[in-house]
Parts: sequence; structure tokens; C-alpha cells
Amino acid sequence: MMAIGFFVTAIQTPTLTTMRQLIISLALAICLFAEDAPDAPKSVDKKDDKKEEKKDDKKADEKPKESKGSVTIGGKAIGYAVKTGTMPILKEDGSPRANVFYVYYAATGENGKPLASVAATTRPIVYCFNGGPGSAAVWLHFGGLGPRKISLPPDGKVPTPIGTIAENPNSILDVADLVFIDPVGTGISRAAKGEKAEQFFGPDEDVESVGEFIRLFTTREQRWMSPKFLCGESYGGIRGSGLADYLQERHGMMLSGFICVSGVINFQTLSSAIGNDLPFLSFLPSFTSTAHYHGKLPADLQALTVEQAEAAAREFTHGAYPLALLRGRTLPAPERRSIAEKLARLTGLTPEQCDEQDLRISPSYFREMLLRKEGKIIGRFDARVTAEDGDRSEQSPEFDPSFTGVIGPFNAMANAYLRGDLGYETDEPYRVLAPLPWSFAKFGGRYVGMENHLADAMKTNPQFRLLICAGRRDLAVPADATRYSLDHLPIPESLRKNIRMETFESGHMMYFLDTDAAKLRANITSFISGK
Repeated sequence: MMAIGFFVTAIQTPTLTTMRQLIISLALAICLFAEDAPDAPKSVDKKDDKKEEKKDDKKADEKPKESKGSVTIGGKAIGYAVKTGTMPILKEDGSPRANVFYVYYAATGENGKPLASVAATTRPIVYCFNGGPGSAAVWLHFGGLGPRKISLPPDGKVPTPIGTIAENPNSILDVADLVFIDPVGTGISRAAKGEKAEQFFGPDEDVESVGEFIRLFTTREQRWMSPKFLCGESYGGIRGSGLADYLQERHGMMLSGFICVSGVINFQTLSSAIGNDLPFLSFLPSFTSTAHYHGKLPADLQALTVEQAEAAAREFTHGAYPLALLRGRTLPAPERRSIAEKLARLTGLTPEQCDEQDLRISPSYFREMLLRKEGKIIGRFDARVTAEDGDRSEQSPEFDPSFTGVIGPFNAMANAYLRGDLGYETDEPYRVLAPLPWSFAKFGGRYVGMENHLADAMKTNPQFRLLICAGRRDLAVPADATRYSLDHLPIPESLRKNIRMETFESGHMMYFLDTDAAKLRANITSFISGK
């Protein structure tokens, strides 16, 4: 700093001597200033800072990895372009709150360009997500709708521990482009640096964050003029119902429809409690179809088709059964015995078991007891699947064989395919299922239900259509749970023609069974086409 003072004095009296001193002092000043101000960035430091800044920007809003592929559907080769990466969810000031991972498939024409680039007004796009909450989109992606799938046995019951990657002949890519979304906390989607992940972990918060992703993706990929569909599985029924209303209300994004795959719309239909007997009614037809599959119904019911057996169960749930449950412990003994016997006929259990359970059969008790004599338990996601029972002293299974048999292959494929075939490199673990601390605090002790949001979406957009796909042997979200929500949607009678429900022979992930996978494709493609 002394050299700088001398430099100022020298300028005021410019002689030859002072000019020499001036030059020396200037050089000294520069050196000393650098020493006195160690925080001042050097030219090298500036470059490093820019590199760090670019690195941070890339993490917050990276350029997607692009690749190409082809899949044969219906005997025809369908070329496609893929974009894999993360997209930010933004705050009001434009800074990121989170980075959402996605895989985008766009069918291409003979020139290799996406069909949507020349037919954006006619080429549909489907935004796909699974549920949990806490599940990545791998199930719909690598099981149901994407161009690549995990190879499973035709019956979908006993996959190998790892499996292989194969073409998916039942993909819907020939009729619509596909975006598979991993909500925050799942897959590789994470909260941004400095942001709390918990801000995304609730029904409304989740709808808002996924909705913001869809809005920004639609904008960046110029798909506002495309027919837009949602496709949600399991908890995706709640997410999709909320999203339909959110996107239309908040952003004026009018949707063409919602494909609900094994989706729950109201938790009251699943979660039993004192004062809520509804789940016992919702599950009964699925118990009947499962007992029919395993040959456990009485001879007269077993001789019926599964549809007829289900109809008998449904008649019981709409008549004497709910009245008996309503009576509770005041139900007279003779009537109680009669109800226990009818319940036993429709479940394959004994009247004594039904009576011991207070006429209320939970899905876990049913899964443990149906094949107790054979020493086997049955699956929750797919009740066709069985396994040896290691502990017969319990009243519920130790595990779900229909889940433990598939989590390994799907986890392996997600990691191998994304990093290998799609070339997306990251050290972040891919979370197929994450135990997220989901909060229902905003519902204040009420059951989470989205019927009003779904109804509002349909009433404000009369062109909005709904496709429900449900498995007969799904003991996670039984078909009649979703049917109950549909029957209670507060919509005009004229809009009920926009609702279509299809039933499948397997379970929650019906696309594991080859025949169901083909039927699912046929149902979805005809729905998208408006047929």
C-alpha cells in the first residue's frame, strides 16, 4: 500500500528520475496489492470460478443425453429418439428447487426426425409416473409402456433374479410419445442444493412439483399443441387425479385424458379402522376371484366363471354384508353365523375364521390363510403368485412373493439400461423405491381423496376422458376400491360416458402377464385414439 502512495506523488512531479521511480513503483504496487488482497481473484482463479459456476449450472439444468433406438410393434419397426436427463423445478426467481429425472421417447419418421416436430398438433404425448409414494417410474417404463422391457416368463409369476433387456412389443410408442417421470426423492431426482427435500413429500406438494415439471417440459419441447395424457399407477391414481385439476386450473393446460393403472383415488377405500368398514367391502370381490383362481371356492361357485363369482361377491357387498357390519357387536348371533357362512363361501376360508376376524377379513390375513393347508402364502401385488410359508404361527405373511421376485430384475435393469443403453452417467444411486417421509398433515386427519379434483377436471373440460385399468388379483389396490371412487364422483350424468373401466386377469402390474400386457396396450392405444 506504501508503493501506491508514492505512485500518486510521482505523478504530480513528472521528472526523468521520478518517471523511473514511477515505473518501479507501479510494478511494486501491483505485486504488493496482490499480497495485501489475497481474496482478489487472479486471472486463473476467475477461470476456475467460471468452471465451478458452469458445473453448478449443469447440475441444476443439464443438457440431456441424446440417443436413438428402434422397436418392432405389430410387425412394424418404430424408430425413436431418446432424451435422458434432469430438468429443474423453479422458484419464482428462476432458481432451482429440485432437479427431476426423466426419460423422453419421441417416435421418428423415415428422415430420423421426431414425428412431433412436423405434427405437433396431432401427435399425442403421455406423461407417465408410478406411485408409492416413493416409487420411480421403472414399472411402467420397463414393464408396461416403454420400448424396452425386462424379460419375464409369459405367466409373469417367477422372474429370474436379474433378467435380460428385451424389446417391448406392447409399447404404445407407435401412437404416442412417452415421458417417464421420477418425482423428487425417487430415481435420480433430488432437491436442489440448499433445499429441503421434505417440501415435496405430501399429496398437494407432490402434485405441484410434478405439475411444474410437466409445464416446463411441455414448454421446452414445444408440445403445448399436442394432445396430452397422464398415466399413473398405484398412488399415481391420487397424483394423476390431482394433476389433472392442477394443470388445467393453474396453467390452463387442458388434457385429453388420464390413464389410471391399478390406481387408488381415495385411501378410505383401502385403510380400515373402527368406523371405516369400506375396505372390507372393496376387497371382497378380489378375494373371491383369487380363491376362484386357486380352486378354493365351494363347488357350485367354482363351476362359475370368475366374472359370475365376482358378481355374487359384489351382490353381497351391496346388500346383507354392509348392513351386518353396520350393526357391529349388536348383530344377533344367528345373523352373525349366517354372514360368517356366506363370507366363507366367497373367500375360501372357514366360517370359524370369518367369525374370529369379526366378519372383517383383511388382505394380509387372507393372504396368509387361503393356502394355509398347503403351507403357502400368496402375493399382495399379484395373488396368483405363491411362496412357501416359513412361519405358520403368524396371521399375516412375512413378505410379498409377488414383489420380492421382481424388485431385483427391475433395479438391475434401471441401473444397466440408463447408464449403458442411454449413456446417462451419474454416481447418484438410482432409487427404485425410496422410504420417503410422506406427510398427510394438510389433510388434518381426513382420508386422502382426490374425487373432487378429478371431478373438477372433468367438469371444467368436458372433453377430458378417463381410462381405469384394474387387475382381478390385485390385493394392494382392488378393482372395487377404484370402482367405488368412480361411482361417487360428483359429476353430471352426461360426463359418465367419458369413463371407461377395463379388468385384467392378473394383479397390480398386469403387464407382467403376456396376455394382459397385450390387452393393456390395446386398451390404451384405442383410448388415446378416441375409439
